[in-house]
Amino acid sequence: MPARYAFTAPLWQWKGRRDEWFFVSLPEDLSDEITARTDGLRGGFDSVPVDVTVGRTSWRTSIFPMGDGRYSLPLKKTVRVAEGIEHDATVDVVIALRELR
Repeated sequence: MPARYAFTAPLWQWKGRRDEWFFVSLPEDLSDEITARTDGLRGGFDSVPVDVTVGRTSWRTSIFPMGDGRYSLPLKKTVRVAEGIEHDATVDVVIALRELR
């Protein structure tokens, strides 16, 4: 299943009751390919475990389906601060699918 994808997407914000969450959405074609590659292999909430690199920062997380056929990638505050990513930024992302354990 190893696969690696690079894309550029705008950062967007979701506001919860007390929290602010920031995401980038994967392009539809990449989301379609990831869905096909991970059929029957996804985790809770249909999440897909990935290794991510933005700039010089790398970490492990999961991407989550958005309900429109695309996946969203959460960008935690430590990454945004380390990479100087502002609220209106466009972000260059590299993700690699990981095996579910």
